[in-house]
Amino acid sequence: MTDVLPLAVSFDAFTSLGFWLGVGVIAGSYTIFTLGLQLNVGFTGIYNFGQAGFMAVGAYSMAILVTDTGINFWLALPMSMLITIGFGLIVGLPSLRLRADYFAIATIAASEAIRLIALNWGGLTGGAQGIFGFDDSWDSLADTIEGWLMDLGWSDPDTLAPLFIVVWIVAIGLTFLLSRVQRTPWGRVLRAVREDEDAARALGKNAYSYKLQSLSISAALAAIAGFFLAINLAFVIPDEFGPTFTFVGYSMLVLGGLANYWGVAIGAIIFETLLEGLRFIDLPISEVKIAALRFIILGLILIGLMAFRPQGMLGKREEMVLGD
Repeated sequence: MTDVLPLAVSFDAFTSLGFWLGVGVIAGSYTIFTLGLQLNVGFTGIYNFGQAGFMAVGAYSMAILVTDTGINFWLALPMSMLITIGFGLIVGLPSLRLRADYFAIATIAASEAIRLIALNWGGLTGGAQGIFGFDDSWDSLADTIEGWLMDLGWSDPDTLAPLFIVVWIVAIGLTFLLSRVQRTPWGRVLRAVREDEDAARALGKNAYSYKLQSLSISAALAAIAGFFLAINLAFVIPDEFGPTFTFVGYSMLVLGGLANYWGVAIGAIIFETLLEGLRFIDLPISEVKIAALRFIILGLILIGLMAFRPQGMLGKREEMVLGD
């Protein structure tokens, strides 16, 4: 007779504020990260698979500027965004002239190059051990926010509460800003480039320039997400910026719906809630097998969701067909 493995699932975590704050911080960071992918894929029609590399450049630039040069944390943030935009231009200037599939390969290669440089250039990036000690200014701000929360009646705020608040203020603000900008003539040109690049050129629009602008803004958004990831972890290491990060962003993008910025947040929240909630499956098997099982179950759930609503939670079916 075949033994049946006992399956135990605890739902206690879903009633814990700490669980939702943790999920919220990660989902908020991913929302900012994936807004760049939405701009590229959903509205410009370029397939950027190197978003994790842009995120790494932003996080490492901020950490190096603070720890090695002594620059103030709050000044290092915009400086690292400019560095990341510069890297985006370096990647985009030659590769955006390539066919879409070759551009995707080029961005993956650039992302992996950054990760491997960070892994091997120990004198600058700390190698596999990473960089620590760049978040003193953030800790001071977090203490101030906790004080405000206590004044409002929260006697013992969770340590993640300040980061949760700031992440979502930034995420919602950026989502609103991008949604508004998309309705401007500039945003309409991006959609024209996505639908028919040749027609956009025939109307006198420099499609290459608009695609480069889209990629640069996406790089800046990835840098902002990198800041929050670094603050959440309190360190920066190369392993956090692998290609998987970008692919998870694409899963959230598809789940939320193409060409809808607000759908990005919905997709990120659903994805992270499922992923973190599945940690509480208890089976008498090794942790490695449980981790693999979590992703199998998550994949099946996402397949089921997409089978019933292939356009995503807030997407439209007509947005699923991108211009060539």
